[in-house]
Parts: sequence; structure tokens; C-alpha cells
Amino acid sequence: MDEKEVIISVDHLTKDYGYGRGVFDVSIKVHKGECYGYLGPNGAGKSTTIRHIMGFSKPTTGKISIFGIESFGNTDKILAKVGYLPGEPAIPAGLDGMGFLRMMQDMRGERNDERLNYLLDLFKLNPRVSVKSMSLGEKRKLAVVAAFMNDPDVLILDEPTSGLDPVMQQIFIRFIIEEKNRGKTILLSSHIFSEVDATCDTISIIKDGKHVSTFKADDLKNNEVCTYRIRFQDLDNLNKFKTANNLQCEIVEENLDRLMLTIKINRKDYRHFFAFASQFKVKEFEEKPFTLQDYFMSFYKEEKTFGGLSGVEGNKK
Repeated sequence: MDEKEVIISVDHLTKDYGYGRGVFDVSIKVHKGECYGYLGPNGAGKSTTIRHIMGFSKPTTGKISIFGIESFGNTDKILAKVGYLPGEPAIPAGLDGMGFLRMMQDMRGERNDERLNYLLDLFKLNPRVSVKSMSLGEKRKLAVVAAFMNDPDVLILDEPTSGLDPVMQQIFIRFIIEEKNRGKTILLSSHIFSEVDATCDTISIIKDGKHVSTFKADDLKNNEVCTYRIRFQDLDNLNKFKTANNLQCEIVEENLDRLMLTIKINRKDYRHFFAFASQFKVKEFEEKPFTLQDYFMSFYKEEKTFGGLSGVEGNKK
């Protein structure tokens, strides 16, 4: 990406709640027109970072700004310019959906009913239903509409599709892509791989409050190392392949019952590898695409659970 204006800047943020809880030395730069993905399981520190970006909390150390305005102490100025979707929206139960939306419009001093009606139709939300009787998914859609209805240039979205059904999740993803194409600047935190993979230009992975990798999405998709599954005709050919003196790949997994090996190879070694592999009797040869989930799990491979996580080498920190 060329040097575009930095809209959101988090510079060495630390918020230490004690006992290993909080975020530690976190840095983020979101450029104008970029969709920045913040990927991690529940409890990793995504919401803590976003609350500091919005100015709701004071950092232990570090500097945070939006539009060059220091976040802490200026939440009102930020909310006037930013579409914000919290992870757990607080919606007054005594209102219906439209009452809540009108209240939010009045707080911002702006109304764009054409945009509002478009969003209500897109997300199939009836705003005349009382908030108290809304399902979790309906409340989430209401919060999404509230964040986008004034057509802000900057959006900060914390777990935006949590509580939405799969159809609405896909509608939301298409909508985010459209917003990005319109030039919007978006920070999106999520634990859903497909959501981040489909929308984001830059991705940070957070684990235990620390960034473990930040990378461009295109670099991951154009990874130089490829993975293949090879099924051999018989065990003899598989063993000869494994024990060859000039083995042209790295064996990462084997399944002898299925006569299968999983191997990794660098793209630049294709020609040499296929010349080598042609010596053996092979029944199947299949590429296994390297995915965002694969890369993410390389940092969490020793974990047993991932706090509700759904589902090329970056700059490791």
C-alpha cells in the first residue's frame, strides 16, 4: 500500500489489569481507505484495545489517536465522526427500534433517513418492534444500523456479526466490501476467519494481549510455500519416496493407512520437485491451500479451546 494518511494510530498501548490480563505493547496503524482486521479468540484483548481507541479507558502507557486527536478525554469528538459498534451494545429496553435510532441521530445532531431506510431494508429489520422483545440477532442488527446510518467515513466494529445468522453474516460481509470500495476506513475485530479473510487488507493476530503477527492479507494469499497431499499406489512407493536421498520437499504429516503424505514445497522448486516425484507411482496429487485459519492456528496449536473461535509469514512480534 502506498503511504496514505494514518486515521487510527495505536502506539505501544499497554493496559495492565494484573494477573496477565490486559494488552501489552500493542501498536496499530489504520490508513485511510483500509480495512484492518483484528483477529483473535474471545478474551485475547481485542475489545480492550478498541475501548482505548474510542477513549473509554486511559492506557497505562502508550499513545492512541483518531484523526490526530488523542483518544482519552475526547470520546465525544470521536463519536461525532466515527461509526462505532461495541461488542456488547447497550440498548435501552424501554424504546422500540426506531426510538433508539432517533435517539442516536439526535445525539449526533444529524439525520440521513435515506441511508437509514436503505440499511433497514438491507438487514431486514423491523424498527417498530420493542427492544425488550427483540432477539439477540435483531438487537445486533439494530446496533449495526445505528453504526452505519449517518454514513461515517470511519468505522470501528467490535465483533460485528456476533449473534447474526449465517445469511445475515454473508449480507454483512458483502456490505463491508461495498463500504471499503466507497473509500471507508474500517477497523474490524473478529474471531470469524471467513469475515476477516473476505474483507481485510491488513491483519493483526492477538494472543494473550500481545500481537503475535501483523501482515498484509495479499502476502498470505500469495504465500511462497505450498502444501500438497500425495496418495501413493502402495506402501512400497510411499516408503521409497520418504527415504529418497534427494527428497525435494518437507514431509509434515503422514497417514500410512491411506497411503498418504502431506508435504510442503517452495514455489520456486516446483520443476525440480515434479521431476523427482515422477519416479514414484502416485494415485492422487492434491494441493491444500494455505489459509488464514492455518496461519492463525500455528500460533494456537497447543491450545485445546479457542474461546468461541469460528471458522505468509508476517512480521512476528
